[in-house]
Amino acid sequence: MKLIGAGTRGNYEYRELHTFWTVPNLITVLRFLAVPLFVWLIARSDYLEATIVLAVLGSTDWVDGYIARRFDQISSVGRWLDPLADRLAMIIVAATFFAAGIAPLWLLMAIVVPDAVLLVFALALFRGSPDLPVTNVGKIRTALLLAGTPLLLLHKALEPGHEWLQVLAYVLLVLGSIGHFLAWLGYMRAAWKKYRRLQESRNDDLPEAPAHD
Repeated sequence: MKLIGAGTRGNYEYRELHTFWTVPNLITVLRFLAVPLFVWLIARSDYLEATIVLAVLGSTDWVDGYIARRFDQISSVGRWLDPLADRLAMIIVAATFFAAGIAPLWLLMAIVVPDAVLLVFALALFRGSPDLPVTNVGKIRTALLLAGTPLLLLHKALEPGHEWLQVLAYVLLVLGSIGHFLAWLGYMRAAWKKYRRLQESRNDDLPEAPAHD
């Protein structure tokens, strides 16, 4: 079964909807609204319940994309809302893991620092989102992180024992962190190229200065 781009319909020409009210967008919002529940469960040390919530969060990230492609509900709002919700959710999850002593500082820094740099870069060049398409590297990165975090939490819930869960979780998280850095490099390059193209286009549109005798 195709995981990346699941639901894509061959040579079908998708139309982009210019509305918030689509099923995928509602799923994205509900997914993000579940993040406070996750934080609350961690604060209560209800690790097994938090693992279930986190697993649902990760699976719905795939579900909303599938529905958007399968049922022609791709929207201009979803193009920026889905990755934004993913990044914010992952930052909050990583920060919660670190605060609760579940994950080390390097995981938090590996996620937060590239995103913070990209945010400042985008604000400086575009004064907002550069509206870049999500790359396959970015999708794989997200999948690895969304798989590794619940496994790490499940290990915490099942302590003692089950050390293989912790090992597997860290393998996925390390790979996800590497993918995050590679995706960050790709987005930085793409943002810079888009900025240069916009600048060149603006310069071409400027009227020529009149010649002086």
